[in-house]
Amino acid sequence: MLSDEERREIESEVAIYAQKRSACIDALKVVQQHRGWVSDEALDDLAEILEMTPAELDSVATFYNLIFRKPVGRHVILVCDSVSCWLLDYETLLDHLKARLGIGLGETTADGRFTLLPSVCLGACDRAPVMMVGEDLHVDLTPEKIDQVLAQYE
Repeated sequence: MLSDEERREIESEVAIYAQKRSACIDALKVVQQHRGWVSDEALDDLAEILEMTPAELDSVATFYNLIFRKPVGRHVILVCDSVSCWLLDYETLLDHLKARLGIGLGETTADGRFTLLPSVCLGACDRAPVMMVGEDLHVDLTPEKIDQVLAQYE
């Protein structure tokens, strides 16, 4: 069940558009901002508000790689795997991250601290290799810099 605050924020987004369904991405983001991910139950509630079927809304949610349909860690790490990052030792850095965190791509650490995901491009090819932790972009990565970055996040 959506909270009153979530409903208010979603209704605010819906009011901007001529059709309720046009607010579906914004509504999904509201739920994810509050809960960290979008559960089936939340999807059902959203579908009702947006006058969509749950299947229609799920197809939108699963199309966008930054809408999480299963629980993720407190900090989501997006590792850029674009050509620029590949050329600048992406595989070594990914191996370092996986070893350091003890998880593979698509997995979450046992303590729920980090989830590790690939990203096609983070738009910082001139500073490759790069990764994002939450909203923070980290550039010119080396194994040592990765260790420093991880230490910043509780």
